[in-house]
Amino acid sequence: MKIKPLSKEQIIISIDRLTRFKNTETKYFRVFKDIVLHNLLSPNFSKHELEQTDYETLTYYAQEVFNYSVKKLFGKLSENHTINQKLAEYEKSIFKTDEKINKLLENKLDYSSCLKFIDDNSPNNLQWLKALCSEKETTQTRQEKAFKYPIEKVVLVEGATEELLLPEFAKLCDYDFDKNGIYILPAGGKNQVVKLYYELCENLKLPIFVLLDKDGVQNAKEISHKQRKIDTIHIIECGEFEDLLSKDLVERTLNTALENISEINEEIPENEGHRVEYLEEIFKHRGMHEFKKVEFSQMIKKHIKSKSDLTNEIIEIIDKIKNI
Repeated sequence: MKIKPLSKEQIIISIDRLTRFKNTETKYFRVFKDIVLHNLLSPNFSKHELEQTDYETLTYYAQEVFNYSVKKLFGKLSENHTINQKLAEYEKSIFKTDEKINKLLENKLDYSSCLKFIDDNSPNNLQWLKALCSEKETTQTRQEKAFKYPIEKVVLVEGATEELLLPEFAKLCDYDFDKNGIYILPAGGKNQVVKLYYELCENLKLPIFVLLDKDGVQNAKEISHKQRKIDTIHIIECGEFEDLLSKDLVERTLNTALENISEINEEIPENEGHRVEYLEEIFKHRGMHEFKKVEFSQMIKKHIKSKSDLTNEIIEIIDKIKNI
């Protein structure tokens, strides 16, 4: 066997990809295939051949390349495979697996030696990986360190605005998403929410909370055809996510943004579904840049002060997520 060793950076990227929230088969197959394709020089496999290779063989070669690379860096390998076992148990607890997929999980990658690469600035999933070598319960560590992992619930939303603001609103309701294993997944539009839900509900064992704008009624009906008993759909009553924001919070944010231009002195509309139109006009006629939802949500985030900034429907949504 002739091997081109993985670099430190490639090893970190590999273990990062293997511990992200993604379908077990998809991520393990891709990572193992990339390792073998680019770093196993002999025997040599083409991309097509690897796609036809059984998972036990693929796992064997990926493991050999990975561990050879680790040994090159550290001089020896760890014999401790506790992390591998815990990772396998975790993957089986959140995704449906079968005998074939389990071959990917039955690996002996030397995670223990790689823990030296992980520090407080590493992504949450890698810090959680490091915590797996502890005797503490993983949920206890998550509560203490706010790792988000192990994940217990998935919140499926339309876009990045919800992803950015929902965790901040939840904290004001004394519910920390990261401490409670809540994973927010932005789909990139209501139609993509349906597509992503269909993919998830086939393999995911965890409950899914789906949040849709008011105009997503038809999308909710499409989801309901496959909706599982453990899942919840919430359609925003007042329009879009921006319509959920309290008038005081929006006004405070705009006045800060317009500090050197002019203050907001007109009434912020409460008509359903018209908040974004209003904001677009404000940005256009007050000499500001083009209104962009994500940038505005980042501005909103900086001006959230207390639970009084939350509207009743926001509190209702957080409660539903908490109790799902």
